[in-house]
Amino acid sequence: MQTPVQISYLGMEPSPALERRIHEKVKKLERFHDRLTSCRVVVESRTRSDVGPVFHVRVDLIAPGYEIVAGNAGREDPAHSDAHVAVRDAFAAATRQLEDRVRVARGEVKHQAG
Repeated sequence: MQTPVQISYLGMEPSPALERRIHEKVKKLERFHDRLTSCRVVVESRTRSDVGPVFHVRVDLIAPGYEIVAGNAGREDPAHSDAHVAVRDAFAAATRQLEDRVRVARGEVKHQAG
Protein backbone atom coordinates (compact mmCIF):
# COMPACT_ATOMS: atom_id res chain seq x y z
CA MET A 1 0.00 0.00 0.00
CA GLN A 2 1.33 3.40 -0.93
CA THR A 3 -0.08 5.22 2.09
CA PRO A 4 -0.41 3.97 5.68
CA VAL A 5 -3.80 2.68 6.78
CA GLN A 6 -5.86 5.48 8.32
CA ILE A 7 -8.08 4.50 11.25
CA SER A 8 -10.54 6.94 12.80
CA TYR A 9 -12.77 6.48 15.82
CA LEU A 10 -16.04 8.33 16.38
CA GLY A 11 -17.78 8.27 19.73
CA MET A 12 -15.14 6.06 21.32
CA GLU A 13 -11.53 5.92 22.40
CA PRO A 14 -8.93 4.29 20.11
CA SER A 15 -8.41 0.59 20.78
CA PRO A 16 -4.98 -1.03 20.25
CA ALA A 17 -6.59 -4.48 19.94
CA LEU A 18 -9.03 -3.22 17.32
CA GLU A 19 -6.22 -1.49 15.44
CA ARG A 20 -4.26 -4.77 15.31
CA ARG A 21 -7.35 -6.57 13.99
CA ILE A 22 -7.88 -3.91 11.31
CA HIS A 23 -4.23 -4.11 10.21
CA GLU A 24 -4.54 -7.93 9.97
CA LYS A 25 -7.62 -7.56 7.76
CA VAL A 26 -5.87 -5.02 5.53
CA LYS A 27 -2.85 -7.32 5.11
CA LYS A 28 -5.18 -10.10 3.93
CA LEU A 29 -6.69 -7.74 1.37
CA GLU A 30 -3.22 -6.73 0.18
CA ARG A 31 -2.31 -10.38 -0.40
CA PHE A 32 -5.43 -10.73 -2.53
CA HIS A 33 -4.98 -7.45 -4.41
CA ASP A 34 -1.45 -6.04 -4.44
CA ARG A 35 -2.33 -2.76 -6.17
CA LEU A 36 -4.31 -1.19 -3.32
CA THR A 37 -3.01 2.31 -2.78
CA SER A 38 -5.04 3.51 0.20
CA CYS A 39 -7.28 2.24 2.98
CA ARG A 40 -9.32 4.31 5.40
CA VAL A 41 -11.36 2.74 8.19
CA VAL A 42 -13.87 4.53 10.40
CA VAL A 43 -15.15 2.81 13.55
CA GLU A 44 -18.14 4.53 15.10
CA SER A 45 -19.85 3.72 18.37
CA ARG A 46 -23.52 4.62 18.62
CA THR A 47 -25.50 4.03 21.77
CA ARG A 48 -28.90 2.41 21.49
CA SER A 49 -31.13 2.28 24.55
CA ASP A 50 -32.20 -1.33 23.95
CA VAL A 51 -28.78 -2.94 23.33
CA GLY A 52 -26.17 -0.40 24.45
CA PRO A 53 -23.31 0.49 22.10
CA VAL A 54 -23.51 -0.67 18.50
CA PHE A 55 -20.49 -0.32 16.23
CA HIS A 56 -20.62 0.80 12.63
CA VAL A 57 -17.51 0.31 10.51
CA ARG A 58 -16.79 1.80 7.09
CA VAL A 59 -13.90 0.65 4.90
CA ASP A 60 -12.73 2.79 1.96
CA LEU A 61 -10.27 1.12 -0.40
CA ILE A 62 -8.60 2.84 -3.32
CA ALA A 63 -6.88 1.05 -6.20
CA PRO A 64 -5.90 2.36 -9.62
CA GLY A 65 -9.11 3.14 -11.47
CA TYR A 66 -11.67 2.58 -8.73
CA GLU A 67 -12.71 3.02 -5.12
CA ILE A 68 -14.59 0.56 -2.93
CA VAL A 69 -16.70 1.72 -0.01
CA ALA A 70 -18.10 -1.00 2.21
CA GLY A 71 -19.34 -1.36 5.73
CA ASN A 72 -22.07 -2.44 8.03
CA ALA A 73 -23.72 0.93 8.69
CA GLY A 74 -26.98 -0.01 6.98
CA ARG A 75 -27.51 -3.09 9.13
CA GLU A 76 -28.71 -3.02 12.71
CA ASP A 77 -27.22 -6.33 13.81
CA PRO A 78 -27.19 -7.03 17.56
CA ALA A 79 -23.87 -8.85 17.03
CA HIS A 80 -22.36 -5.46 16.20
CA SER A 81 -22.39 -4.62 19.90
CA ASP A 82 -18.93 -6.24 19.64
CA ALA A 83 -16.57 -3.96 17.71
CA HIS A 84 -14.50 -6.92 16.48
CA VAL A 85 -17.57 -8.53 14.90
CA ALA A 86 -18.46 -5.21 13.24
CA VAL A 87 -14.92 -4.96 11.81
CA ARG A 88 -15.10 -8.56 10.58
CA ASP A 89 -18.41 -7.95 8.80
CA ALA A 90 -17.29 -4.67 7.22
CA PHE A 91 -14.10 -6.24 5.88
CA ALA A 92 -16.08 -9.25 4.59
CA ALA A 93 -18.25 -6.82 2.59
CA ALA A 94 -15.15 -5.01 1.29
CA THR A 95 -13.56 -8.34 0.32
CA ARG A 96 -16.65 -9.40 -1.65
CA GLN A 97 -16.66 -6.10 -3.56
CA LEU A 98 -12.94 -6.33 -4.24
CA GLU A 99 -13.27 -9.92 -5.47
CA ASP A 100 -16.07 -8.85 -7.82
CA ARG A 101 -13.93 -6.01 -9.18
CA VAL A 102 -10.98 -8.34 -9.79
CA ARG A 103 -13.21 -10.89 -11.56
CA VAL A 104 -14.58 -8.22 -13.88
CA ALA A 105 -11.06 -6.93 -14.62
CA ARG A 106 -9.90 -10.45 -15.46
CA GLY A 107 -12.92 -11.04 -17.69
CA GLU A 108 -14.18 -13.87 -15.50
CA VAL A 109 -17.71 -12.49 -15.32
CA LYS A 110 -20.24 -13.89 -17.75
CA HIS A 111 -22.37 -11.28 -19.48
CA GLN A 112 -26.04 -11.99 -20.03
CA ALA A 113 -27.33 -11.92 -23.59
CA GLY A 114 -29.90 -9.20 -23.98
